[in-house]
Amino acid sequence: MRKNKKIRNLLSETRLHPDDLILPIFFDERLSDVKTTASMPGVKTFPLKGYGEIGHNIEDSGVSTVLVFGIPGKKDSVGSEAFNERGVVQKAISGLKENSDLTVIADLCLCEYTDHGHCGVLDKDGWVKNDETLELYGKVAVSQAAAGADIIAPSGMMDGQISAIRRALDDAGFKEIPIMAYSAKFFSAYYGPFRDVAHSSPDSGDRAGYQMPCGNRREAIREIELDVAEGADMIMVKPAGPYLDIIRDAANSFDLPLAAYQVSGEYAMIKAAAANGWINGDAAMMESLLGIKRAGADMIITYYAEEAARKLRL
Repeated sequence: MRKNKKIRNLLSETRLHPDDLILPIFFDERLSDVKTTASMPGVKTFPLKGYGEIGHNIEDSGVSTVLVFGIPGKKDSVGSEAFNERGVVQKAISGLKENSDLTVIADLCLCEYTDHGHCGVLDKDGWVKNDETLELYGKVAVSQAAAGADIIAPSGMMDGQISAIRRALDDAGFKEIPIMAYSAKFFSAYYGPFRDVAHSSPDSGDRAGYQMPCGNRREAIREIELDVAEGADMIMVKPAGPYLDIIRDAANSFDLPLAAYQVSGEYAMIKAAAANGWINGDAAMMESLLGIKRAGADMIITYYAEEAARKLRL
């Protein structure tokens, strides 16, 4: 049954398609030209212009969905630029929607927008104030939906964030906007290159107080259950590669669409090893994505989206 490629393809149990892939994309309102970051080779950060060309290039690869992140020109203690109607991510969402046919998912968090780098408002001792943060998340969600976002994806891991965002969206007349919940987001060492791009590292402390301990499998399912009960339309596991068991558990336990985020560290490791000639980069890219899909993910958020989609279309 492995005699030739046609037979192997005929009997393949797991397949990737460009529609499975979601491309994270960054916009920085301080830029006048496209920028790249050393720890994320091939990943571009865009200025707030050229949306038609950006959209055309992404769609030409076969990718139809993007996850948008914004880097503001100024930050403050409550991340107010995150819910500014004329903020960086709001402008980027509007620009992409007006100049392309892309489905636009808006990442919702405060870490890129706060001057302390945490995902919420801090008290005098440096702890995140969960409930006060939820009020701001509601404002961010409404501003992103008003800008044209098709899906809102809250990534801050605050308790009750899904119900708070659903209520805010419904009250503002955006009842049709679905929520993709970062339901099981682990306290991971694999986020480093992303933080280089997004300028979102905490000034002090870390995010262990609100992101999940990496060894807790049962807790991940409890976190997902809470998001489902609060009204999530899609669920997510992040990171993907080191947590394939969690992806499989989630796929077995829930019937909602399941996303997995192949994060920056996963991408950067493959890129670095390939650049040194230690592995076949294209083969490792496709194998890593196929493994995530095999584990049970319906969608994969990956910086490889364009590269992989082009290979899949050959």
